[in-house]
Amino acid sequence: MTGPQTTVTNARRLRREMTLPEIILWQNIRRQQLGVKFRKQHPAGQYVLDFYCPSARLAIEVDGEAHSHQNKLAKDHRRDLWLARENVKILRIPAKAILSDLPNVIDAISAAVTPDQPLHQPAAGPPPRSGEDLELKAPA
Repeated sequence: MTGPQTTVTNARRLRREMTLPEIILWQNIRRQQLGVKFRKQHPAGQYVLDFYCPSARLAIEVDGEAHSHQNKLAKDHRRDLWLARENVKILRIPAKAILSDLPNVIDAISAAVTPDQPLHQPAAGPPPRSGEDLELKAPA
């Protein structure tokens, strides 16, 4: 997922101008510290996501005071709808939470990127030997 050149240019500028809560969060999620890779200030369509985990299709948005204003709420809503159509989940984190309760923020992010169940279950017992018929038995 990427965006037009103007969005890419804007993302590069925003990487240089990250806020303190964004910097603190980035220091705690980069380098696969949670077992997945994150990108910072990632272009997505006409938007720039604060942080994006491609494998989990998860966007993390750090919301400061500006996000509580009516015009910003409408803009965030349009962006959330576009991301939902792209099958990207959004995790909004208040900047204050990063500054005051970082361990719980990291736990919430970890839970969001960790699948609820493993992708596959290992088979019970060894595989059948060559030439043997596979018998399916119902559990007793």
